[in-house]
Amino acid sequence: MTKAAPQHTPMSQFPIIDNELHIGGMPLSRLAARVGQTPFYAYDRQVISRRVAELRSTLPDDIHLHYAIKANSMPVVVQHLSGLTDGLDVASLGEMKIALDTGIPAEKISFAGPGKNDTELSAAIAAGVIINMESEGEMERIARLSDKLGITPNVAVRINPDFELKTSGMKMSGGPKPFGIDAERVPRVLGRIGELNLNFKGFHIFSGSQNLRPEALIEAQTKTFELASRMAEHAPSPISWLNIGGGFGIPYFPGEQPLDLEPVAGNLEQLLERYRPEMPNVEIVIELGRYLVGEAGIYVCSVIDIKRSRDEVFVVTNGGLHHHLAASGNFGQVIRKNYPVCLGNRVEDENLACVNIVGPLCTPLDILAHRMELPVIAIGDLIVVYQSGAYGLRASPQDFLSHPATIEVLV
Repeated sequence: MTKAAPQHTPMSQFPIIDNELHIGGMPLSRLAARVGQTPFYAYDRQVISRRVAELRSTLPDDIHLHYAIKANSMPVVVQHLSGLTDGLDVASLGEMKIALDTGIPAEKISFAGPGKNDTELSAAIAAGVIINMESEGEMERIARLSDKLGITPNVAVRINPDFELKTSGMKMSGGPKPFGIDAERVPRVLGRIGELNLNFKGFHIFSGSQNLRPEALIEAQTKTFELASRMAEHAPSPISWLNIGGGFGIPYFPGEQPLDLEPVAGNLEQLLERYRPEMPNVEIVIELGRYLVGEAGIYVCSVIDIKRSRDEVFVVTNGGLHHHLAASGNFGQVIRKNYPVCLGNRVEDENLACVNIVGPLCTPLDILAHRMELPVIAIGDLIVVYQSGAYGLRASPQDFLSHPATIEVLV
């Protein structure tokens, strides 16, 4: 007998009414008809707004909340969040254009990334965004380009600290990294900034992402403030901006629980009280992407075939890894685990079956669910992958095998 995979904690961000998932106040089957096709991504603006409101009510008032566009750069999603947050963080010229199109002030946009070319740097200088400098070479190029343009650029130093965010899904600091300038080299860089025509704003210190342990976030944030305080002693002018990164995670897999924000917020309150005397006018930024949008999105595809192979059932859909690489397990997972999945048009049923849900691609990697217990499925049913609001479509090889593209809607 085929053994089913462990079950997920039930998802509760979208209501189930008359046994059908609702998103944006609409039954899933009706939304699919409105969209006009499957597969598609749907993002719920009210879920996003609630998440921001929860953060506002929990974090200290002095914390400035930024949205990291790389999590989901759909323009209308970015526009929605630009009105809820205090700024936007970008990682490419394309993302910078989306951010500027929202109409927020350029100085509320920061631009990070280890490989900015001269075109991107010139555009960032001309726009007036804060450029997070990732190397000495990039600093010198910014100085040359800004002299040519006759514009004094806004810059910050991205520091690669000598610590990392423990148990994070993706480590962005500690040891040799392509991101930022090693902490031990920063004092010399700050001295050089004083010799150049650069408007120095402060520091960007990003340690890691996707963390569900409050104690790990507390440790990283405490060390971040300590490091910023030490580096500020070498700065050519008082710092006015400090981006302490993010790292807040969301639960994806069986056994994972939502992040408890209260202890993190309490520690931030203590850190602000401790460091405010020496950083009286510093804007403290927390940069979040996945945490703001990840739980607000679903990926929806239709069942096109059902087959049995040697005692296992395979449900074949018209969606797969080319649209949702992360759900297939091929985006950062070492051992593949199932994202939470449901049968969206018939969520609960007494009759369950253990099935594999796969896509249409001619590769064994195209798996959306492995040995999962779901209501008995029929052709035409709608398969829903939860936790799909971040690193979904834009982290996926949509042109792989030239299947039809998916689309996105904000509801």
